Amino acid sequence: MPSISLKMNGKTRTGEVEGRTLLVDFLREGLGLTGTHVGCDTSQCGACTVHVDGMQVKSCTIFAVEADGAEVTTIEGMAEPDGTLNKLQQAFQDHHGLQCGFCTPGMVMSLAKLIEETPKPSEAQIRDHLEGNICRCTGYHNIVKAALAATDQL
Repeated sequence: MPSISLKMNGKTRTGEVEGRTLLVDFLREGLGLTGTHVGCDTSQCGACTVHVDGMQVKSCTIFAVEADGAEVTTIEGMAEPDGTLNKLQQAFQDHHGLQCGFCTPGMVMSLAKLIEETPKPSEAQIRDHLEGNICRCTGYHNIVKAALAATDQL
């Protein structure tokens, strides 16, 4: 089996993977990073969203071997250095941007990328950016509210 090495949430991690192993499966089963969720296995729901070399990626769409040498950030890498929630994560908590929480890691990762590229996104931009992320509980209103709060727009 091929061995891969990635910079995972700031630390170098290595592991052996079969060529057909999806990145999401390597994260969860190979590295024990279970914050990245498997929702649909068809790239529809966005629950498995991570950042690979600074790009927002649904980790069920790429093989782990394709990420060899890459810098990968998962939801576990989003907290502040002292372990507290970052501003976006705290806004989700403060504005009840989650209910069951299954979609939350993917939502946070997607919104973090949007906010990085567009520091003050409009409500329309937020809703448009979340088009590839499905939430079956919240109706998105409080997710959008959390994103606006995280960007000091509430």
